[in-house]
Amino acid sequence: MLFFLMIISIVVLQRVLELLIANRNATWIKKQGGYEVGQNHYKYMVMLHIGFFASLLIEVLVAQRPLLHLWPIPFSLFVLAQAGRVWSLSSLGRFWNTRIMILPGAKVVAKGPYRFIRHPNYCIVLLELITLPLLFQAYFTVCCFLFLKLVILSIRIPLEEKALMEATNYQAVFYPKTDES
Repeated sequence: MLFFLMIISIVVLQRVLELLIANRNATWIKKQGGYEVGQNHYKYMVMLHIGFFASLLIEVLVAQRPLLHLWPIPFSLFVLAQAGRVWSLSSLGRFWNTRIMILPGAKVVAKGPYRFIRHPNYCIVLLELITLPLLFQAYFTVCCFLFLKLVILSIRIPLEEKALMEATNYQAVFYPKTDES
């Protein structure tokens, strides 16, 4: 149980620090002439993440399940996800945010993990939503919140991509025309 409480405390602290960084970055983007898109769904995303931690805490503390027998596998994947999170955030720099912040005319970031995939941070969050509950055998939490996150992302990603295509060089970078098209 001590391991669980340590991990959850570290992750919650990490999320709080990320929100501080996101707010600082949002302020900078707005000062540069940027704006936010998708404000209507953001509150649901915040509620989803708060609900995830509450569900995980309740399920693990009430069920009193031991660590998964093969715990090194989800734990290693979770640690790998943390490294990916840092790589994604540092690659975007001031453009990283928990909100969809658009700076018209900005050149999109296509370095770091963004060279390989358009939305690495969303993939990382999905991996976290799977591995953290599995580590502690919180099966309800993993099933419920993975589904809910996929629903939110099905709304968020199209909004984000549309806004980026309209205001930046996103389409040229991630959907370049070829001679065959």
